[in-house]
Amino acid sequence: MFFAGGGWVILSGMTLSEELTWRGLVNQTTYKDLTVLDGEPITFYWGVDPSADSMTIGNLAAAMMVKAFIKHGHKAVLLVGGATGMIGDPDGKATERELKTLDEISHNKKAIAAQYRQIFGDHGFEQVDNYDWFKGMGYLDFLRDVGKHVPIRQMLQRDFVNSRLGEDGVGISYAEFSYVLIQAYDFLTLYKDKGVTLQVCGSDQWGNSIAGVDLIRRKTGGSAHVYSAPLIINKASGQKFGKSEEGAIWLDPAKTTPTQFYQFWINVDDAGAEDYLKVFTELDKDAVDKLIAEHRRDPGQRLAQQSLAREVTKVVHGQSATELAEEVTQYLIAQQPIGEAGAEVLRVIRQEIPTARAKAGESVIEALVGTGLASSNNEARRLLQSNAVSFNGKKTDNEAFKAKDFQNGRLLLRRGKAFKDSALIELT
Repeated sequence: MFFAGGGWVILSGMTLSEELTWRGLVNQTTYKDLTVLDGEPITFYWGVDPSADSMTIGNLAAAMMVKAFIKHGHKAVLLVGGATGMIGDPDGKATERELKTLDEISHNKKAIAAQYRQIFGDHGFEQVDNYDWFKGMGYLDFLRDVGKHVPIRQMLQRDFVNSRLGEDGVGISYAEFSYVLIQAYDFLTLYKDKGVTLQVCGSDQWGNSIAGVDLIRRKTGGSAHVYSAPLIINKASGQKFGKSEEGAIWLDPAKTTPTQFYQFWINVDDAGAEDYLKVFTELDKDAVDKLIAEHRRDPGQRLAQQSLAREVTKVVHGQSATELAEEVTQYLIAQQPIGEAGAEVLRVIRQEIPTARAKAGESVIEALVGTGLASSNNEARRLLQSNAVSFNGKKTDNEAFKAKDFQNGRLLLRRGKAFKDSALIELT
């Protein structure tokens, strides 16, 4: 719900607590009753450290939760961790992080801020940088104002500290050990200066966030709360969601192109797609229920995956990039004839997959090896003999190209089924 003029307005018939529950975004919280989120507006904050120049889809899950809070009338303060980024969160890390240079941190902060604007551009939020309140603070002031109020036993009980200090651990620096104090002070500062009474976070940030709640209580006698999103698990693998064979799925198009991003979502498993529609899109319950019902009637059409890919790519990359990614995908999976691809689509295809030139009569085996689809002539020959090679979506065992194989001078050569195992062959 949100407050509009004369009263509270319900969004899609759901309160925030109901929507969070339906979307599977309920994890740990200090609230005894989630319905408190359905009442008067709360000022909350969510932060990302600039440890990289892009967020990943792991961050995106929490970001979509933040969007739900905003849509229901709560006020968001979005933090870029310029100060915390100078140390790096040690939680979950077996070894010391390599410190970023100040130039790297500055670059990364700008990149994260730009992604905030892309994701939350149509929603009201205030952006802050914790470097602004740490840059003028002296070491002794920090020890007196923060360190004096944090019991060392509390810090030693953290799992990552025990792991690093254990018999097989590599140890931990004073800087990383103190990271939690910096984040706790963020919460205290925002509590005093911005009226922030809630931190929302991913499940991995629970311990750091609770430290802020405790510091606020000890320093001011006030009350603050934490609400965390659950870790999103890939049901097919049981592993943390958001990794591909190549690594993390980034929101930055220079790291994960819109086509690769779109394809990642297209390729998720059926069970996962149903859950991800709730977590990663703004589609309401009626729309999601209808999609899931249609998907289950004919899973082969992959309607859930198509809608998921379209909606998430639109959030991260915008409408025009999403439409182009969809169009490129249609050609890469041979649902559209490659010969009909326009100049812009061809430009993107050439960036996405290897390209080569060939003449009619030239060797398919050499093309497979030259584009990296086979590691050797022998492997290329085995692929052809095992019916694992296709021209424009049709299986072939031909060892030489024919003029009729090309469409408008183009041919999509593929090994197996994945679009990433394709190459564009163009007639010389």
